[in-house]
Amino acid sequence: MTDFVGKRYWIVGASEGLGRALAQKLSRAGAQVILSARSEDRLTGLAQELPGRAQVLPCDVTDDEAVARAAAEAGEIDGLVYLAGVYWPQAAQDWNPEQVTAMCDVNFTGAARVLGQVVPGMVARGSGHIVMTGSLAGYRGLPGATGYAASKAGVMAMAEALHADLSGTGVKVQLVNPGFIRTRLTDKNDFKMPALMEPEAAARAIFEHMNSDGFAKSFPAPFAWLFRLGKFLPDGLYYRLFA
Repeated sequence: MTDFVGKRYWIVGASEGLGRALAQKLSRAGAQVILSARSEDRLTGLAQELPGRAQVLPCDVTDDEAVARAAAEAGEIDGLVYLAGVYWPQAAQDWNPEQVTAMCDVNFTGAARVLGQVVPGMVARGSGHIVMTGSLAGYRGLPGATGYAASKAGVMAMAEALHADLSGTGVKVQLVNPGFIRTRLTDKNDFKMPALMEPEAAARAIFEHMNSDGFAKSFPAPFAWLFRLGKFLPDGLYYRLFA
């Protein structure tokens, strides 16, 4: 069980949806939350609703200098939860260079920018908690997910490498891989989304994982089992089933 009371958690991507719901969870658990996203108005509104202390720290994760400034202003933190993400459903035949680049830059490179400001300090102190957000879409290439699946696969691999390196150092690294969550991003989908979760339910699953000693959690089950199984299928069978 993780003791969140008095701990300072930086939530990047907190302004709405899953980030907003998780901020509420952590605040109720006694954590002091630092709220980051691009929209200062939404962050301010959220901070006013939270029962505990909250700091509003607008930040564009695609900007190196902005991330460095935000990290400096946040100061020493006990935990980081990276939830920032953008998404457009997109097949390769409909490749939109701006959107694909944005998915890679926010979802993956943005995470690297933030981690670059946080990891060295945690390593030096020998303590910290890092939670990265992958996706079931990151397990293997999927149709209509040209940029998104690749960006999330990168996040998942980065979290795995961090976990391997930092195990036993006092820095706890965790990875969560959600399925479909009802947000403004999934509202773009024009297909039926199996096992669609509400943000509050997904936040509860992530919070429970943060209280555990496990590394990775993919949910919701049994929907997540299909994606994990897909990694082990031969190419011919995988693409017949998933494409």
